[in-house]
Amino acid sequence: MTPDPIKYSIITFGCRVNQADSLAIARDLHARGAVESSPQDAELVVVNTCSVTAAADQGVRQTVRRVVRDNPRVRVIVTGCYATRRPDEIRELPNILHVVSNDEKDDLVARLATEIGLPRLEGCGETLSPGTAGRTALTLRVQTGCDETCSYCIIPTTRGKGRSRPLAAVIQQIEDAVVSGYREIAIAGVHLGSYGRDLNDGTSLASLVCVLAQWDADVLFRISSLEPMDCTSEIVDLISSSPRLAPHFHLPLQHGSDEMLRAMRRPYSASAYVRLVSSIHARLPHASIGSDLIVGFPGESSEQFAETESVLRDLPLTHLHVFPYSDRPGTDASLLGGRVEGAVVRDRGRRIRDIGHQMAARFRESQRGTTRRALTVDDGWSAVTDNYLKVKLEQRHSRNEWVDVRID
Repeated sequence: MTPDPIKYSIITFGCRVNQADSLAIARDLHARGAVESSPQDAELVVVNTCSVTAAADQGVRQTVRRVVRDNPRVRVIVTGCYATRRPDEIRELPNILHVVSNDEKDDLVARLATEIGLPRLEGCGETLSPGTAGRTALTLRVQTGCDETCSYCIIPTTRGKGRSRPLAAVIQQIEDAVVSGYREIAIAGVHLGSYGRDLNDGTSLASLVCVLAQWDADVLFRISSLEPMDCTSEIVDLISSSPRLAPHFHLPLQHGSDEMLRAMRRPYSASAYVRLVSSIHARLPHASIGSDLIVGFPGESSEQFAETESVLRDLPLTHLHVFPYSDRPGTDASLLGGRVEGAVVRDRGRRIRDIGHQMAARFRESQRGTTRRALTVDDGWSAVTDNYLKVKLEQRHSRNEWVDVRID
């Protein structure tokens, strides 16, 4: 008698890179006959963790305990940055089958297949269909690790040095994804702008984007977060001239004070960032341009915070992600004095988020009356435009369908 397939669920925290990693794990589980389920019904739950903030760590612990409380017999595998940084803390949680570091994540299923109760397969790796894990677009990781030295960031410790997938392998993965039906692919990396530097064969992010810009199939490529110094004029030119590339940028600023940027060890000035965003907006006034900000970094004065507010008010950004500074033991920033009081950090975060809400509203209003190409998502009653607006539709469509939407 053939045994029933193992039911699995994957819970993902954090960045697009983690989303891509989780999809790869789901692909490997699916190839061995496992079927996706809810955490409450699954026999196996994989938790792919983030550790960029203390809140992320806490969220993982709470989630594992809740899953086990609701499903006492479930077996839990925890991987990702928190599992890499603090495996001992993870092992103290209930029902933990294995703690898998980032270095071992790519072949997690292959190594643990027998113990999980799955057949060992060689060379498996079929691309999943759109809609797996609730995602219509595919997030494809082309790079991991980081060689930068931002003083607040623990990720170079948890992800290691920058490592890129060869261009030929990336092209093959994209071809497989297009054959499987994907119409939008987000290109992601921990430090995406460094793509190709470690390959020593002349490959660069610009050469990859050039390939994407000339892709034959009707697919949209969305470039994930880029550090400001990596968003070159060549990349902006390619995005502005090719219908294959989404007019969507995510460029972390982190702070509007040059003194704070130096303390964070960010290799650009606030004025250079303003010039970059302004130039993109001049070329592509309809483009979505998002950013990340940190409030409450050690030593941040009210005057320095005011510089951030001032810089933001003059920027044509479309949305903000705001992070209260979170101390990460092992980083240089954790050794700094001048800690900002919690109430002050919360107030500053609220003020920056308010600016972000105003930016988002201004951008939405600027798009009123325009017609954009969009991909239908969820239940077919909504779609995401090329410039990253989620809109409601007047009539239902099939999921993963291109539609032209007039924004009113």
